[in-house]
Amino acid sequence: MSSPAEFYHSLPPICKAYGTACLVATAAYQIGLYNPVYIALVYEHVFYRFQIWRLFTNFFFLGPFSINFGIRLLMIARYGVQLEKGPFDTRTADFLWMMTFGAFVLLVLSAIPIFWSPFLAISLVFMLVYVWSREFPNAQINLYGLVSLKAFYLPWAMFALDVIFGSPLMPNLLGIIAGHLYYFLTVLHPLAGGKNILKTPVWIHKLVTRWRIGAPPPVSRGQPTNNAQQDRGTGVAFRGRSYRLSD
Repeated sequence: MSSPAEFYHSLPPICKAYGTACLVATAAYQIGLYNPVYIALVYEHVFYRFQIWRLFTNFFFLGPFSINFGIRLLMIARYGVQLEKGPFDTRTADFLWMMTFGAFVLLVLSAIPIFWSPFLAISLVFMLVYVWSREFPNAQINLYGLVSLKAFYLPWAMFALDVIFGSPLMPNLLGIIAGHLYYFLTVLHPLAGGKNILKTPVWIHKLVTRWRIGAPPPVSRGQPTNNAQQDRGTGVAFRGRSYRLSD
């Protein structure tokens, strides 16, 4: 891209919206517009004080401006964008459903005391990394210039680096669990002969269509449309696809 503005406008809608929200949330915190305590996931405040917004706002705070914040934002810009532009191209509703399902799983896991985390944005980003690693398993990755490895091992390599650097491990672990659960329900279980029980809901398709989010799916003669396309649900992106990316 010839300019940052062109790069930004070239981003797919879901990753653009989520990355922008995370950037705005951190910028607003840095200039003192709010205290993260008021957007953190605290279930006592959700259930007893009816502060429902905490169930959503905690997914947009990646921490203060720092190297770690930059790395997480770059994960959205690279791995999330490659997912949305690649296997989820023209399937904006399926991509939005994947992130919605992941957020729901993270909220359920965080309700367990040993898994609780006040902010789940890092976990949601790491879920995108995990799903990307399963969609592009043979892509060659140069990890921080230290080691080259296949993308299939990327989540575990980053998890190991966090162990070495003393970073919190729970956010990444939650992201791996949520990502694998999505992958199992949409790919492994159907391939084993089971039903795809995680089809994208109709209301997600209607929402994407109503707000004209993303490009509409291509329709050609002789191909099923509308309900038939929705019946295929999520997981189609993972079957029989292989990519190799440059460093």
